[in-house]
Amino acid sequence: MNFSITTDWSLQKFPDSYLVLLRTEEAVSRGVKLHIKPSQAIYAGAAVRFHLLAGATIALAVRDCTYPLDFAQFEFPSGSRRDGWEGLTKFILEKAADYQEKHSQKFVGLAMPTELHERCPELCSRLWAELDIIPIVLRSSEEKVSLGLYEENLSFKSLDEHAESIARKCIRLVFPFPAKSSFLLQRRFFGPSQAPVPEIGVRGLVEVDAAFHVKFTRLADYEKTVGAPTWAAINKYANDLKKRRVKIAFMSATPQGGGVALMRHAMVRFANVLGVDLRWYVPKPSPGIFRITKNNHNILQGVAPPGTRFTQENRDLLHDWVLENAERYWFKGTRFVAPPWFEKFRSYAYPLLQEHGAPHPPWHQTNGPLVPPWDGGADVIVVDDPQLPWLIPLIKEHTPDRPVIFRSHIQIRSDLVNTPGTSQAEAWNFLWEAIEQADLFISHPVRAFVPNDVPPEKLGYLPASTDWLDGLNKPMTDWSACYYGRIFNSKCRERYMPNIAFPDEDYIIQVARFDPSKGIEDVLASYKAFHRRLVEADPDIRPPKLIICGHGSVDDPDGSIVYEAALAFVERHLEHIRSQICIMRVGPSDQVLNALLHNAKIALQLSTREGFEVKVSEALHMGKPVIATLAGGIPLQVQHGKNGFLVDVGDTEAVANHLFELYMDQELYDRMSRYAASSVSDEVSTVGNILSWLYLASKLSKGEKIQPNGRWINDMAREGADEPYTPGENRLKRVLSTDAAK
Repeated sequence: MNFSITTDWSLQKFPDSYLVLLRTEEAVSRGVKLHIKPSQAIYAGAAVRFHLLAGATIALAVRDCTYPLDFAQFEFPSGSRRDGWEGLTKFILEKAADYQEKHSQKFVGLAMPTELHERCPELCSRLWAELDIIPIVLRSSEEKVSLGLYEENLSFKSLDEHAESIARKCIRLVFPFPAKSSFLLQRRFFGPSQAPVPEIGVRGLVEVDAAFHVKFTRLADYEKTVGAPTWAAINKYANDLKKRRVKIAFMSATPQGGGVALMRHAMVRFANVLGVDLRWYVPKPSPGIFRITKNNHNILQGVAPPGTRFTQENRDLLHDWVLENAERYWFKGTRFVAPPWFEKFRSYAYPLLQEHGAPHPPWHQTNGPLVPPWDGGADVIVVDDPQLPWLIPLIKEHTPDRPVIFRSHIQIRSDLVNTPGTSQAEAWNFLWEAIEQADLFISHPVRAFVPNDVPPEKLGYLPASTDWLDGLNKPMTDWSACYYGRIFNSKCRERYMPNIAFPDEDYIIQVARFDPSKGIEDVLASYKAFHRRLVEADPDIRPPKLIICGHGSVDDPDGSIVYEAALAFVERHLEHIRSQICIMRVGPSDQVLNALLHNAKIALQLSTREGFEVKVSEALHMGKPVIATLAGGIPLQVQHGKNGFLVDVGDTEAVANHLFELYMDQELYDRMSRYAASSVSDEVSTVGNILSWLYLASKLSKGEKIQPNGRWINDMAREGADEPYTPGENRLKRVLSTDAAK
C-alpha cells in the first residue's frame, strides 16, 4: 500500500549519546552494551480527521514531560467505513516504530481520541504487544478540555493543535467530573519512573488501568493464551453472570506490589473486556497496621523472629482498622429508604429484577460494595487477604444470605497452628473467630497450609496466577529488552552494583520480593558453591553472574531489612566474587523484570516458606529451566528432571550441582528449555484462574450451596461447564503434599 506524506518527521538532532541503537540487530553485531545511557522517555498524541468517502489525515505530536519535541502530519488515502481501517493501524505502528529507532527514543505512552480507537480496534493492543507503548484512549468529554476550561463545542483550528493537546493529556489529564460539568479534576497517567500510577477512586475502588483509559488488550488476545476447553468454560459462566447482572467484589489490603495486587489488576482488566462486573477495593493505608499484619504473616509462615506474637492488643487495633474502613467507605452510599417489610420484599424480588428488571439508577454504581445487593452492593464478596478477616462477620450481620469467600494466599504452618500454646496457634485463633463465618475457604493447593479448624466441606484449592499479556510476561522485542536493560544498568550504577553486559554475559536470576521466606541467603550460598566448582573444572571459563531482584510491596516493611541483610551476607562471605553478584530492588516497572528474566540463563526459586510463587511458571513459560525448593506450591509447577530440578530447602550443594549440570551440558539445557516452554498449565494464567472465580460466583449468586470437600476449584469449574480435562492436557500436579509432588 502506498502512502502520500504531506509533512514528515522533522528529525530534529539529539545528543550523540542517544543515537546508540538504530536497530537492535545492528547494535548487537557491533557489540553495543547495556551500560550505554538509557534512551529518553517520550510521549505522543494522535489526532485524526476522517474524510467523508475514504482516507484520513493523521497528525502525531511528540513531547517529553515539559516541552513539545516533534510533529508530523500524514495523508492516508485508503480505508473507509465499509472496508475498515486495518491499513491505518499498520501505518501508525510503522511510523511510531520508525521514529523510535531513528531517534533511539522510547515512546512510553500514546494517547488518542475515542473515534480513532473505535475505527482501529486493534491499534491499542498492537501498540502494547508489538512496540511496548502504553495506549491511552481519551473520552469525548476529556478532549473538550483546553487550558483548564471545558467547552462543549471546542473546536481545534488545526490538526497539529489537536494532536499536541492530546499529547499533553497523555501525561496529565484534566477532565470534567461529572461529565460535561465545569468542575475539573486531574489525573496523571505516569509517575516519576514512567510507570503507570495506580489510581484509587471513590470508596477505595482500585481504578485499574487508570479507570480503563489504558487499553492493553482485546478479548481475542486472551483467547489465544489458553486452550479451547478453558475458553468455552469461561464464556459459559461469563454469559450467565452478565445475563443476571451479578456484581463481584474482591477486598484486599494493597493496590500495588506483591502477588495479590498483580493478580487482581490482571483479573479486573480481563473481566472488564469480558463484560463481567468485577471490582476490587482496598482500605486506606496505615503503616502501623501494615507492620502488625506483616508480623502476623511471618508468624503464620514460621519465619518470624523468636518472641514475636500477635497479641490481643494487635488484634484489637487490626479489628478497629477494618471496621473503620468498612463503615467509612464500604457500607456507605445512597440508599432507598423504605419500611422493614418493603426492604424484605426487595430482597426476595431482587434476583428476578436483576435478570428481567429495568436498568439500575446511576447511584447504584457509586455505592459501597458492602451495602445490600439491591442497593448496588456486591452479590458475591471475596475477602482476599488475612489482613481483612473481620469484614466477614460484618457482612453476615447485615446480609446473612450474601455469599462470602475467604482466600488464604500464604503458607500457614498448620502443624504449629494445631499445637496449643504456639505463637501460630495464638495468631490463628484470633483470625479464625472471623474467618469461620465465611461460606468457603479457598487455599493454595497444599494440604499442610490448612489448619484443622477448617471444615472439609468448605475447603477448596486454587493456585495463584499470572498474566501472559501484561508487562511481566508478554513477548518483548530485542529493541525493547535493550531499553529496559539499560534502565536496569543505570540503576545498578546508582547503587554501585555490577552491570550486565548482555548479550555477552550469561547470568542466573532469582526474581522475588526481599522477604524473610524467599531464601536469599541460600541463593547466595548456592552461587558461591557453583562458582567454585565451575572455576575448578575450567579455570579459563567465564562464570555467569548472579542477579537477585524484585519489586517492593506497599504493605511490606521487611523489604529494606532483608535487602540490607543480603548485602551484608555478600560482604562477609562472598567478597572475592562480589563483582559477579547484583542485588537490586527494582522499581515499579514490570518490563524491567520481564527483560531480565527473558535474557537469563537459569532461574532459581529457593524459598524456605512459600504459598505458590507463580514466578516459577513465568520462568518456565519463557523457556527457562528452574531450580527450586520443595516449599509450598512450588513443586506443583516443576517437573523434576524435565523442566527443572527440585531440591530440599537449604540444600545449597544440590542447587550448585544442578547449576553446574545445566551450565556445562548444552544438550540437557536445550532439552529442558524446550519442555519448559510447553509445560505450563492454563490454570496459572489470568484466564484459567478467573474461570474458577466465575464458576463460584455463578453458583453462589443463584443460592446454590457449594461443598468442595478439598477438591480443586478449577476441576469443578471445568466439569460444571461440560469441559473436563482430557488426557495429555497440561495441568498442575493433583497432589497436596511436597513429598508427593517431587
